[in-house]
Amino acid sequence: MIIVTGGAGFIGSNLVRRLNQQGIDSIIIVDSLKKGEKHLNLNTLKFADFIDYEEFLPALSSMKNKHISTIFHQGACTDTMQYDGRFMMRVNYEYSKALLTFALENKARFIYASSASVYGNGDKGFVEDRHYEYPLNVYAYSKFLFDQYIRRIIDDIPTQIVGLRYFNVYGPQENHKEKMASVIFQFHNQIKKTGDISLFKGSDGFVRDFIYVDDVVNVNLHFLENPDISGIFNCGTGKAESFLKIAEIMQSCYDNCKIRYVPFPETLKGKYQAFTQADRNLLDGSGYKRPFTSLEDGVRAYVALLKESNGYWTDSE
Repeated sequence: MIIVTGGAGFIGSNLVRRLNQQGIDSIIIVDSLKKGEKHLNLNTLKFADFIDYEEFLPALSSMKNKHISTIFHQGACTDTMQYDGRFMMRVNYEYSKALLTFALENKARFIYASSASVYGNGDKGFVEDRHYEYPLNVYAYSKFLFDQYIRRIIDDIPTQIVGLRYFNVYGPQENHKEKMASVIFQFHNQIKKTGDISLFKGSDGFVRDFIYVDDVVNVNLHFLENPDISGIFNCGTGKAESFLKIAEIMQSCYDNCKIRYVPFPETLKGKYQAFTQADRNLLDGSGYKRPFTSLEDGVRAYVALLKESNGYWTDSE
């Protein structure tokens, strides 16, 4: 049995979809459907059970006889504009520790979502080392702190523990993320509403490591297939691309679409990563060899699904 927390979410639902395609459906999905429309992410998936995330920790004692082999811990509060530190720490840090304790007690492998936000403004670079890390908001800090917790124990743990620092992930089934969804999703909705794309001034100089969700799933499954490898790894393409390039790719996908420039918001100044680019040395050193989807191919594939089904998978193939 596999547990996927956040299995009704963006990356989690894409991960379950791929597991299904490999013939695996002995899966327990842990998530919240407080946003009822998230059920659309589950419509095409096969799994054994769904448990609300608030009810899951109290139910862990009953899980011991279910022979849990692996926990993919994808669930978290990912709203970087959430300033309630107590809530963020409870959901992202304490919850993760409790789940890890269960995994260790039951010898289950633990593959979890960290974040490239731990690197802060990236002035020092993006290497999986404490020297390079300086989170700028409490979301990033909650991820950073759990990584530090893992670092203190990982050398003494016989079962696999893997943390994946996701860079800018985009792709199907992120609708529920709303303002925190990728810029591709935001641009698509702008185009539907006004016919144009609104881009911050200076966006040719804002460059990030954008990674298609299929590649994120591939990296997760790489570690599932290599149970002897533990550690914290960047999950990015290693190539930085500009927001302007994304806008230009999307402009070519729609008729009569113009790019309009708007002032950079005061609320984001000092809290905005203008540059991200994953150092891939550790990931490549783990034996990961699959090529990453190019930005143009990924954006075009995602736009096609946005046009067809508003970005949801409507079949299981």
